[in-house]
Amino acid sequence: MANLEQVTYCGLYCGLCAQRNRIPQRAASLRDALRKEGYENWGKELPHFVEFWSFLNNLADSEARCSCRSGKCGPPDCSIRKCAQKKGVDTCPSCTVYPCDKIMAVAKGYPTLLSDAQRMKEKGVDVWIKEQETRAKTGFAYVDIRIQPYLVPQD
Repeated sequence: MANLEQVTYCGLYCGLCAQRNRIPQRAASLRDALRKEGYENWGKELPHFVEFWSFLNNLADSEARCSCRSGKCGPPDCSIRKCAQKKGVDTCPSCTVYPCDKIMAVAKGYPTLLSDAQRMKEKGVDVWIKEQETRAKTGFAYVDIRIQPYLVPQD
């Protein structure tokens, strides 16, 4: 069975989210640069630095905590997560009523969602995950193609 830790219920891959793959690295780079300049030692003298430093550390370390399946990423009251859990499906593309209105709303913001789901069905989740890992290595992130504004439907 596939490790679904980085697969959202709606069918996105967490490794392609900027919050998981770009922002932590960029925050860590900024933190490293600030440390080299000595900000960690004397920055506390600057207004709001302590709050900023805490926020920067949280961003840099956020990748490890981010997970749709645990509810620690994405909207806490995501109606798609609740629906999938209630129906007992691992991913929405495996649901008998896919794509539902909730998924179609998400697809408006994520142009690859429906075609990725079709590929997941055709190739299986294990192969699909490997493909997404390869996609992530290219530097691709959903934000590159996401249509704004995007909101997850809420109950």
